[in-house]
Amino acid sequence: MNNKVVLIGCGNVGMSYAYALLNQKTKVNEIVLIDLNSEKTVGEAMDLNHGMPFSPSKIKIKAGSYEDCADAALVVISAGANQAVGETRLDLLQKNDRIFKNIVTKVVDSGFDGIFLIATNPVDIMTYVTLKHSNFPKHKVIGTGTTLDTARLRYLIGDKLGINSKNVHAYVMGEHGDSEFVAWSNAYMGSNKLNDHISDKDKEEIALIVKNAAYEIIKRKSATYYAIGMVMVRITNAILDDENSILTVSAYDEVEQLYIGMPSIVGKEGVKEVLQLNLTEEEKEKFRKSAQVIRNGISGLDVEQFTKKV
Repeated sequence: MNNKVVLIGCGNVGMSYAYALLNQKTKVNEIVLIDLNSEKTVGEAMDLNHGMPFSPSKIKIKAGSYEDCADAALVVISAGANQAVGETRLDLLQKNDRIFKNIVTKVVDSGFDGIFLIATNPVDIMTYVTLKHSNFPKHKVIGTGTTLDTARLRYLIGDKLGINSKNVHAYVMGEHGDSEFVAWSNAYMGSNKLNDHISDKDKEEIALIVKNAAYEIIKRKSATYYAIGMVMVRITNAILDDENSILTVSAYDEVEQLYIGMPSIVGKEGVKEVLQLNLTEEEKEKFRKSAQVIRNGISGLDVEQFTKKV
């Protein structure tokens, strides 16, 4: 099976993803790098290949072109403008919309028929943009969504309670941005409800830290990339291993008719199913408000450019 991954965008996020793939056991057997800076891309491929003797997986790595997308299992897009200090993810929208129209058109024109994985911010809207420009089935276009926010949440809860974060089952839902929220009503430590083990004050503090994490990191080091790179690998492996794992990716919500972070079953066909959690009325309202934030962002696009019916 050809588990080729084409990575478009070889900046900090893209190369953190490629480097993380190299250091994990994975079914990916080929990585093709594409970037506007072709010389840098060649150098990145050389650098990664030199580490292959110590990689747990055998992966062919090269700099390539959009023609390489034709037989790829996965096209991962991390290209786009960076989020500057004081800039929200939604501020990036207009710049990245123009970039994506060019990229997605070239990918589709190659004959690509695999799965799109989007990491560029604002990720929920850029995933929607990818759907519209590609006219792909909704389940084959996925954004990283709130998977990173959920990882941050589980780390903080585990650290607070002194337990392994892998045994924390809690979700951040909604926009990957300022309107995201923690679904505390569906949060567990093992099989025990987290509400029985953590105070309301601690929950508020943890949720705030999660929401502001990117801003705090950007303030200190200008960008975030290591953790999101690992998140992208996690989603990649769920797809290529057909894991049917539950991840809070940005998936299409048929009610809201947009992409938003929700616990979803992810496997070889993309999003197999979106889980319907039993949320409280307060959480349902937060979800609706978060969806409206995304919808407001989409409304700022030139929707007439999306002429194909989906």
